[in-house]
Amino acid sequence: MATVVALLRGVNVGGRNTVPMADLRRLLAEAGYQRVRTYIQSGNVVLDQPRARPAAVAAHVHDVIAGHLGLDIPVIALSSPALSAVIAANPYGDEPDPRRVHVFFLPAPLDAASRARLDEAQAAVAAKGSRDRVHAAGTTMYLHTPDGFGRSDLASALMTRGPGAHRAGTARNLATVAALVALCGT
Repeated sequence: MATVVALLRGVNVGGRNTVPMADLRRLLAEAGYQRVRTYIQSGNVVLDQPRARPAAVAAHVHDVIAGHLGLDIPVIALSSPALSAVIAANPYGDEPDPRRVHVFFLPAPLDAASRARLDEAQAAVAAKGSRDRVHAAGTTMYLHTPDGFGRSDLASALMTRGPGAHRAGTARNLATVAALVALCGT
């Protein structure tokens, strides 16, 4: 049995893309997934299925949501070991508060132009005295906001005018990622 984590982008935020987690669990169980569980209301699903490939799970979960709820929700899926590896690769491991590190899960690695825009955004906020840092590695981007995400000029820059590739992904703080790993049982 393979455990996969499906991360839905932009659900239950500001009254848009409302997806009740109880309904989602039921729909996914009816679609053949086993031990479907969710974590908080922001679209974090842990599920089991024999021979599940994360890319296939992402596409299928997207289709189930579109077909039953009429919503076009991007989904990123990772295997349980891949999610554990995200925590292990955290370049900001000395940050004691896991809510100060956000992980952007991307559908593909950033291209050279996106990496250049990322570097420019980081340099611009550093010139203003910000301690925020960002690090991209493969399909993962880590954002460290030691003064808080809500006050972060870098987070704001990334969300509004940063490298476009990250907009197709979804972000979770490290505390949420750790809780999802625990739900996987790994």
